[in-house]
Amino acid sequence: MRGNRITDVKIVIKGAGEMASGIAHRLYMANFKKIIMTEIERPISVRRFVAFSEAVYEKTWTVEGVTGELFTSLDEVEGIWARGSIGVIVDPNWSIIKVFKPYIVIDAIMAKKNLGTKKDEAPIVIGVGPGFTAPDNCHVVVESNRGHNLGRVFYQGSAEAHTGVPGPVMGLTTERVLRSPHAGMVKHVMKLGDEAKKGDIVMYINDTPVTAPIDGILRGLIREIYVTDNEKIGDIDPRGKKEYCFTISEKARAIGGGVLEAVMHFMGNL
Repeated sequence: MRGNRITDVKIVIKGAGEMASGIAHRLYMANFKKIIMTEIERPISVRRFVAFSEAVYEKTWTVEGVTGELFTSLDEVEGIWARGSIGVIVDPNWSIIKVFKPYIVIDAIMAKKNLGTKKDEAPIVIGVGPGFTAPDNCHVVVESNRGHNLGRVFYQGSAEAHTGVPGPVMGLTTERVLRSPHAGMVKHVMKLGDEAKKGDIVMYINDTPVTAPIDGILRGLIREIYVTDNEKIGDIDPRGKKEYCFTISEKARAIGGGVLEAVMHFMGNL
């Protein structure tokens, strides 16, 4: 590793949702260019405008000037990197790690628990949020909970436990999140970036209307896909800033900064 350029360091990020995309964007802008992100077959990202997971549906997706490209074989990756893009692959079991042999693995699935990430997957393994303990099942943990410790790096210990309560925005927490009333198919009435008033119908789950609980901008809206009961399906931002729909959130940037710190901390020891 000694003497290699940052641009040569291979990274796998598990997940390509909002937080994982904020991490990938921050690493890419810090000149880590050889990035692969893994996703499930039908991603359920809510803040789709800022999630590279949209590449699974659209083949390519750009977040703040950085593009993710879907691929199915490692033979395609060098070409993707040569075009200045991040690679995105459907690989729910992370099987690509064994073949690709990345130097860094980052679990940013945000599952609120560890779904199987292990410390021996790479020389540097980083866990984001609850479910990880350094140095037991990863080398470092990055706090994902809003508050004083958001983005803090733990070289020993764990992140805060999952509270089940979204972080406050203008004092609002659960009120700003839309959840499915039951399992079913999503049908949009409004689109991302629309202004919603309390009581407006935002979408249907089958024939059941889902209404806006507060006034604000529809910052997050799940695709028209099948969802399970109580799934997060939308996010209304009471600040009313439409431009926030198209840019990485302060939370994702803070977490990305913590991951970048952890990466440079360990690489600096090489």
